[in-house]
Amino acid sequence: MTTLASLETPCLILDGGRLERNAARMTGRYAGTGVKLRPHMKTAKSIDVARIALAGNFGGITVSTLKEAEYFADHGIDDIIYAVGLVPEKLSRIARLIRRGAQLTGITDSSAMAEAISRAAVAEGVMVDLLIELDSGERRGGLIAGSAGVVDLGRALHDLPGTRLAGVLTHAGNSYHCRSLEDLYRVAEEERLVAVTAADQLRAAGLPCAVVSVGSTPTAVHGQNFDGLTEMRCGVYMFGDVFQHEIASHGLEDIAVSVLATVIGHRPDLNAALIDAGGLALSKDRSTGAPGLAEDVGFGMIMDETCARRIGRVRVGHVYQEHGMLVSDGLFPFDDLPVGARVRVLPNHVCMTAAMYDGYRVLDMDDPRRVADFWPRVNGW
Repeated sequence: MTTLASLETPCLILDGGRLERNAARMTGRYAGTGVKLRPHMKTAKSIDVARIALAGNFGGITVSTLKEAEYFADHGIDDIIYAVGLVPEKLSRIARLIRRGAQLTGITDSSAMAEAISRAAVAEGVMVDLLIELDSGERRGGLIAGSAGVVDLGRALHDLPGTRLAGVLTHAGNSYHCRSLEDLYRVAEEERLVAVTAADQLRAAGLPCAVVSVGSTPTAVHGQNFDGLTEMRCGVYMFGDVFQHEIASHGLEDIAVSVLATVIGHRPDLNAALIDAGGLALSKDRSTGAPGLAEDVGFGMIMDETCARRIGRVRVGHVYQEHGMLVSDGLFPFDDLPVGARVRVLPNHVCMTAAMYDGYRVLDMDDPRRVADFWPRVNGW
């Protein structure tokens, strides 16, 4: 029998019960709304997690790498949005997926790129479905809804050989900057209006717009109006993290992924201790240090071995490549954290933390000290 005590550290721990509850909560939120839930798998990168997230939903997913798309297609998922701006150099891999029967949809915000994709698609002998990427406030990629460029790009995708206009897509990544429920409601509505405005533009110009796709975990949780939308894309809700907890996406008790680490040294002179999980095991994300949040937990919050109890105000204050330094407000609780003790680190940003691991050690739902399974992840591009 594999137990937490028998695992080598650092390793990635998944609480399957919390995952199932998180997935069911989001599925239930969109049941009966007319909006399809399309889980984003860029964080989980696991078919075992995908099967839980897809339960009760229509079966489509979102990915951020073609390696993810290929992996999930290999496991029978054939409705996939690749939500990173498409370049023609990737058409050969996309064409292979399309030829084997996958419905692979890409995104673009450039008429020049649409023309290049068209040429590549014709050369590959495939038809590529494309969504117009919109900027709903994140100020990353995307066109501005209401601008002439939306219709110009839509007409190009509709008329060019080898491409097909599938609809519009946006992602309110700026929701991560919200610090109140009122701000979250506002950003969710802005995200919706951007997508619906662009969809209306296309239809008014006589162009098709079957897909009106939005999504981020905060707006998926707090959106109040879904009129005009066809699908919601979100992903971090499955696992949760401390940052999402602090912006009210979920409770602390909903965080399903943590890093198991071992206390490897004490530094009484520094009022600190060391663990064997550093920047590579935890990531160097410092999102909880952003202004306006309730607590800066450094590079991770420290829980006991079973993740049932927070240990004082201990946090990972500094990270080196393979070392993490635990610090505390006030006197450090050395007696609670002797050398050799196991701790669980709740991540700031689970997407980044999970990225270095080849899989999840999945806990037994009846015994939080027992590991019931190992679920592999797909990494790389």
